[in-house]
Amino acid sequence: MHVFLIIVALIVLFGAGGFLAARAKAYALADSRRINSRPAHHASFVAIATVIPAVLLMAVWMIASPLLIGADIRKDFPESVKAQPASEQSLTFNTVTAVAYGLRQLPAEARATVRDDSSQLRAVLARNGIPLAENPQPFVLSSAERMNALSAKSSYGMAAAVIAVALAGLFLSYRAVRPHFQARNRVEQVVLGGLLLASTIAILTTIGIVLSMLSESLRFFAQVPPMDFFFGTVWDPRFAAAGESGSAGQFGLIPLLAGTLYISLVAMAVAVPIGLYAAVYMSEYASTRLRAIAKPLLEVLAGIPTIVYGFFALVTVGPLLRDLSADLNGLLTGDYRNFIEAQSVLTAGVVMGIMLIPFVSSLSDDIINAVPDSLRKGSLGLGATQSETIKRVVMPAALPGIVGALLLTASRAIGETMIVVLAAGVAANLNINPFEPMTTVTVKIVNQLTGDLEFNTPQTLVAFALGLTLFVITLCLNVYALYVVRKYREQYA
Repeated sequence: MHVFLIIVALIVLFGAGGFLAARAKAYALADSRRINSRPAHHASFVAIATVIPAVLLMAVWMIASPLLIGADIRKDFPESVKAQPASEQSLTFNTVTAVAYGLRQLPAEARATVRDDSSQLRAVLARNGIPLAENPQPFVLSSAERMNALSAKSSYGMAAAVIAVALAGLFLSYRAVRPHFQARNRVEQVVLGGLLLASTIAILTTIGIVLSMLSESLRFFAQVPPMDFFFGTVWDPRFAAAGESGSAGQFGLIPLLAGTLYISLVAMAVAVPIGLYAAVYMSEYASTRLRAIAKPLLEVLAGIPTIVYGFFALVTVGPLLRDLSADLNGLLTGDYRNFIEAQSVLTAGVVMGIMLIPFVSSLSDDIINAVPDSLRKGSLGLGATQSETIKRVVMPAALPGIVGALLLTASRAIGETMIVVLAAGVAANLNINPFEPMTTVTVKIVNQLTGDLEFNTPQTLVAFALGLTLFVITLCLNVYALYVVRKYREQYA
């Protein structure tokens, strides 16, 4: 780690020095003749040429070096280890890595003791916080020492190569600082390349996520028929007992999808009117001072962690609704039994709706404020009242953007997990009673991936099918939101 920090410090030092030297040279040239680019562009070009190639080389080296060293260490494993399954070989390699790390933490005299008497290795490593389940085989110590030696050589080689590249970039770019050199164009090309790289990384990440979910989902559908998954009404992902015939379980999506849409619908029923009315008030009626205070306070709700909302639902809202239902039932029928469970669709929907209020209000407020003020003044000039202006002019003009904002908020509601776990339970029920527990797709994804699992059974692979389904739903909502905004957006002069 200290070698890495030294390299980074030297690169920054070279880059800063090159920046200052190139700027001074450019200013000197500008005093005597006309130069093509500003001194700041020349200085930026030298700093970029010094830092970026060196950083890229260091990044590639740090990625490739462990892979090459690991392959070299595995190649020298005994034949008995090479004959083992891949999982056992990986476990042995992890042991070698742990021993190598432990040896690096030991002082020189302790390393000599371990090298002379390998039986002390386990105790020495345990004292340094690296316990081993059993005494390692004799070749493990030699492999670990060799791994450390190769890592040290790689670190020093990286330092030499990176520093050489940085100095070469500094020297060549500094020589290029001349009156007719187009430094501005070079700097803009680098910036454009950085923006393109960032966009490419984002796109490739999305593609990688989709492909990973799709490949694992295909493995799941190879074991469970797609019709049983997409149209099944029972969620019971349990394997059949040994010796029994039939399906390994039932993986019906319908109860989970119904719970997801039902809870999201209740949440939107709470968030939309409150958030929309709050946006109208803050944009059309509130004074500047009140708006400056109320808007940040309202947006604080968006910064509260969802687990806190879940606790709030479990401890406060759920028991409150349950007790209110019991009191109401007692006043009407004389029977004080509650008809609302503490964990229910209503509880989760109400709390989730509170969480979504700032999303609706902030987006709608920005969209309403984007409506040209000339439309308001024209409506008021024709004799309309302020409420009529809002209802007949402002809201129709802002409606496409508001619809898009609501669809984006619905996507946020569909992907919520923690509130549902604590407020609605994990029971995969299929009913229309909002006073009973239900669950969502995201909750079952968490349940199926909890614990020490291997991704080779329908019980775990179903999580990828659920994730892919949820991804498609939210993607469709987002695409439709963009379609609504672009198709019905009105252009104002």
